[in-house]
Amino acid sequence: MARFLLKRLGLALLTLVILSLIIFFAGRVLPGDPGRAILGPFAAESAVKALDKSLGVDRPLISQYWGWVSGFVRGNFGLSYQFQSPVRPFVFTALGHSLKLAAVAFVIVVPLGIFGGVVAALNFGKWIDRVISVSGLSFSTVPEFVSGVVLIVIFAIWLKVLPVTATWPPGSPVFTQLKYLILPAIPLVLILFGYIARMARAGTLEALDSDYVRTATLKGLPRRVVIFRHVLRNSLLPTITVVATQTGYLIGGLVVVETLFNYQGIGRLIFTAAKDKDFPMLEAGILTIGVVYLVATIIADVLYTLLNPRVRLESSE
Repeated sequence: MARFLLKRLGLALLTLVILSLIIFFAGRVLPGDPGRAILGPFAAESAVKALDKSLGVDRPLISQYWGWVSGFVRGNFGLSYQFQSPVRPFVFTALGHSLKLAAVAFVIVVPLGIFGGVVAALNFGKWIDRVISVSGLSFSTVPEFVSGVVLIVIFAIWLKVLPVTATWPPGSPVFTQLKYLILPAIPLVLILFGYIARMARAGTLEALDSDYVRTATLKGLPRRVVIFRHVLRNSLLPTITVVATQTGYLIGGLVVVETLFNYQGIGRLIFTAAKDKDFPMLEAGILTIGVVYLVATIIADVLYTLLNPRVRLESSE
């Protein structure tokens, strides 16, 4: 197990290094001048050049990259061009907000998706299987801004049962915050339900057709025991991987939802940083998402190997 974890951690660190290189150099080739973006289009050229020098953007790229990545490792995310203050508090606050929204969506969609996929597989070929499969596929093709607008019109404007924004008043209790997060979480649930349900359905069908399930059935075990003890344990393995891979989307791919519902999450933070040419904020936000995504993937690998030790043994060879 230790060898397996060390291998996964090594691959994760290599991925982060490559990601940091892509983020940094892609940010530097984007059009626009940070000094000009901060001072405005009518500022004198001399003032823009002086500000660029004070920000350090006139240094060699290798020097800029090393200073940025070494500072990130130490917890120093740099200074925001736009706010002239440390980036770290902005990123951590926005990440906390996105984690809350992602947690609400996860709590709803993971049990719902797994349940729908298992029910569809147990009723393979019947009308309920078709309804769940077609509904999941249809929901996953609807963009978030479309479903979000429809939900706002129905539940916030017509029925007036949920807030139109996801930003709750300062000092609100947990249940009040949940009320504000339910509406923006639904578009995410609709997108992810189809993926999770399809993987759960495919895994369950594969498990139902396996030799060990046939053997358990021939031994006379009750169908409930066969499903819970033999089928679900193995059918949910692919679903774990899908859930982990969607974590990165839930944390960082929320630009549309967070903008639509006026929610100060990390997706909107990255979008604003890119628009304002605030490279330290942009780079720190994206790399933070990369760290979260890789941590979620490693956790999924550990859970996967605990449920199926053969994966661990094959990976260690």
